Amino acid sequence: MKYIKDIKENESVRGIYLCRGKRSAETRNGKPYDNLILQDKTGTLDGKVWDPNSQGIADYDEKDFIDVVGDVISYNGNLQLNVKQIRRAQEGEYDPADYMPTSEKSIDGMYEELLGYISQIKNEYLRQVVEFYFVKDDAFIKNFKGHSAAKTVHHGFAGGLLEHTLSVVKMCEYFAGAYPILNRDLLYTSAICHDIGKTKELSNFPDNDYTDDGQLIGHIVIGVEMVGDAVREIPGFPEKLASELKHCIIAHHGELEYGSPKKPALAEAVALNYADSADAKLQTLTEIFRAKDSMDWLGYNRLFESNLRKTSV
Repeated sequence: MKYIKDIKENESVRGIYLCRGKRSAETRNGKPYDNLILQDKTGTLDGKVWDPNSQGIADYDEKDFIDVVGDVISYNGNLQLNVKQIRRAQEGEYDPADYMPTSEKSIDGMYEELLGYISQIKNEYLRQVVEFYFVKDDAFIKNFKGHSAAKTVHHGFAGGLLEHTLSVVKMCEYFAGAYPILNRDLLYTSAICHDIGKTKELSNFPDNDYTDDGQLIGHIVIGVEMVGDAVREIPGFPEKLASELKHCIIAHHGELEYGSPKKPALAEAVALNYADSADAKLQTLTEIFRAKDSMDWLGYNRLFESNLRKTSV
């Protein structure tokens, strides 16, 4: 099998890929065709089945692993596979791990680093909140380690949620050392917990799509509810401290239009917002430049409200 990242224009390709998406459509002349999104752990590739009723196209559905044969062309600057044959692959013909985009960093290594930051939290109440999930809840730990941080945009891969969380905590470590007004314990706790709601907002791979709660409630409110569940299990947890921790999570997107019900009102909430935003944007740039390995201008990007390109050195 050839990984998607290695596929080039004008190649003929045969391999088993995850059918990440399938949508039927019609040409201007009324002829049916299928739009596909093929996926492996290295990325995605658009596909077109121009004659879905031909003898070489077997029955298949979205989320199936399919053996495809086709030719690679360039369309509007992007690679596209014109598919000639499809058959549904059988179990044993593929390894599911080859089809999940995964962090390039060690999952276990990152988690050990995160536990090291948890051990630095001196406030017994805040430390117990973090330990409630990250030390004592085996199901949560397994889910958190393998989860993505987003459906698209940044850290949309297995281990992405852990990688993003650890990066945010490391930025907060610098902030806490540079600005004495910040309460390190509260900042670490809110940084570690700020996106725990994503374990319920997004489904696991290969779907990595919004759940009903993700659509109806969102990860910020889900995360605050999860923190509230932990707080209620800790005898004597100070009410004001619980509200301050919840506020940091509620406000970590910084602006109402970005999904935060409240704007940051505490120094720790401001620091968390900047750390979260910086890591998300820099990772987004990383993924944009990786996908478009070019020194040319890449065009206007809505997230950055600017035309983008790599530096020349």
